[in-house]
Amino acid sequence: MSTASTGLPAGRYGRSSDERADRKLKVAAVVLGAALLALVGYFAYHYIAQTGISAQVITFEATDNAVKAHLEVHKDAGTDGYCTLRSQAADGTEVGRADFRFTGSATRIDKVVTLRTTAKGTTAELLGCHAG
Repeated sequence: MSTASTGLPAGRYGRSSDERADRKLKVAAVVLGAALLALVGYFAYHYIAQTGISAQVITFEATDNAVKAHLEVHKDAGTDGYCTLRSQAADGTEVGRADFRFTGSATRIDKVVTLRTTAKGTTAELLGCHAG
């Protein structure tokens, strides 16, 4: 006697539910992967392309009512922008904050700026620079 097959005949009833679920998962993975790639590309573009001006604090000197900071600014030729500088007291409270504009065609600017404070500042922190 021969044994009878317990499976369905091939091609007679269409795809099984497992094959349909696998296809849906593959499509969902491709769509989510493409969305993630687009998101990473968007943030990378804005991080690289929008950084037209950058700076660093070289030195600073604090007095009772001001902080003099030596800034070194790098920017694209013809780009105008500003950098935000703040100072904090010894207990961590903010005692001064100001924006300093940088214009002109120079690509590297060394400038000593004076930040007025409400009390003696112990830091000169560069919060960031923005073109515009």
